[in-house]
Amino acid sequence: MSTVHIRQATYNYEVLRPIVFEMLGSAEGPTIEAGTRVLIKPNFLSPATPDKAVTTHPLIVKAAAEFALETGARVQISDSPAMGSFSKLLKKGGYEEMLKGLDVTVTPFEKTIAVDVGEPFGSIDIAKDAMEADVVINLAKLKTHTQMMLTLGVKNLFGCIVGLKKPEWHMRTGVDRQMFGRLIVSIFEAVGPAYTIMDGILAMEGQGPGRSGTPRELGLVMGGKNAHAVDHVVCLQVGLNPDTLETQRNARALGVYDGSVHINGDLNILDDFQFPELGAITMGPDVLGRFTRKFVIQQPVADNQACKLCGECWKYCPAQAISYTDRGISFNTDTCIRCYCCLEVCPHAAIQAKKPLVGKVLTWLTKKR
Repeated sequence: MSTVHIRQATYNYEVLRPIVFEMLGSAEGPTIEAGTRVLIKPNFLSPATPDKAVTTHPLIVKAAAEFALETGARVQISDSPAMGSFSKLLKKGGYEEMLKGLDVTVTPFEKTIAVDVGEPFGSIDIAKDAMEADVVINLAKLKTHTQMMLTLGVKNLFGCIVGLKKPEWHMRTGVDRQMFGRLIVSIFEAVGPAYTIMDGILAMEGQGPGRSGTPRELGLVMGGKNAHAVDHVVCLQVGLNPDTLETQRNARALGVYDGSVHINGDLNILDDFQFPELGAITMGPDVLGRFTRKFVIQQPVADNQACKLCGECWKYCPAQAISYTDRGISFNTDTCIRCYCCLEVCPHAAIQAKKPLVGKVLTWLTKKR
């Protein structure tokens, strides 16, 4: 049975540091000795200030780094952001200032090695630093995700897929949400982090995981050796059936998590957490496919007044479904796979996932019956 710790916290270092030290120093905490190579993997989605709830808070990163340093470990902090430069992310997110004076290496993932993650994916290129570290500490952020419902501990390891390999895998599996969930679990198991800490002090609800989401103060830090168990407890905390989460279902199907968890702390279930609406990729018979994709099912929609034509969305789109002119951007609903990478990377919150009018009417009529 896996233990998951729940603690009330604020972004006050005198409060937060003892909590992180307690979790990492617990009986289920990682074994770290002098000379151990420790990789800390935060959620570094994109450059954003801490109040946006887009990335793991710098104080949690600092506390984890200090814990490892006090054991004599060699510490590296790395991720592969979906957009923006790594140096800009460090500066804007407050990491540059917070980590000043600590003997740590802070660098993006660059080199990869091929790792066999099993069927049906086979060999996948995963960050070399993550695979060769002695201990990986996983620092996740509690956020919603328009494609996968929530971004939690297990999905945070998808950041070990480097650069444009991420949208490539979105393209290969994104049409099938269940298959993408299996890919995420497979990558997580390959990396095998020793401990996961979840930053839920300022979480994100609504249309996350990027700037279109809404920050919400929950005042929670959760941690455990088994990230599947941590994600399980997070689901309970926000009022979601864990079996709704594809990573949870796939973990159980693959036999890497049995759903057995012991909660150390107070579980106060929320009844008003705002989740994104997960839209279908296809709907109805094939002959109606084009109509339903354009007029019925949920799709990305741009606010061209908010759009700055920065190019992040069309450069990152795995399906190359975005076109643009000087008047704004548009989406090819025939080729769009509804992975919502565009929503995730947009730095201006100019893209939302919306259901067309016909789809809204059909949904309303269905509910009325």
